[in-house]
Amino acid sequence: QVQLVESGGGLAQPGGSLRLSCTASGFDFSRYKLGWYRQALGKQRELVALILSTGTTRYVDSVKGRFTISRDNNKNTVYLEMNNLKPEDTAVYYCNADSIQYEYWGQGTQVTVSS
Repeated sequence: QVQLVESGGGLAQPGGSLRLSCTASGFDFSRYKLGWYRQALGKQRELVALILSTGTTRYVDSVKGRFTISRDNNKNTVYLEMNNLKPEDTAVYYCNADSIQYEYWGQGTQVTVSS
C-alpha cells in the first residue's frame, strides 16, 4: 500500500522556521522525483521545491534562499526546511512523488504564518 505521510506543519511567526517531513512507503522511493507543493486558500496548487533522484534541487523564486528541500533515501523521507517564513507562505503543503509511470500525493499539512 502506497503512503505519503506529512508532518511538521503548524503555526509560526513571521521570520520563524518550520521543518516539514514526508515519509513514504509502498514504492521504490529512491527512484522518484520528490516535490513539495502548496495551496493557499482560493489559489491554485503550486510547486514550491523539487529534488530529483540525483539530488538536484529546484525552487520557486519566492522561496529561494529561505527554503531547503532534502531527501534521505535510507529513511524514505523528504524534508522541507522553511526559514524566514512570511505570511504569504501560509498554505496547505503537500508532498509528491513522481516517476514516469506513477504519481503519489500526501494528505497535506497546514502551515500558518501569523503574528
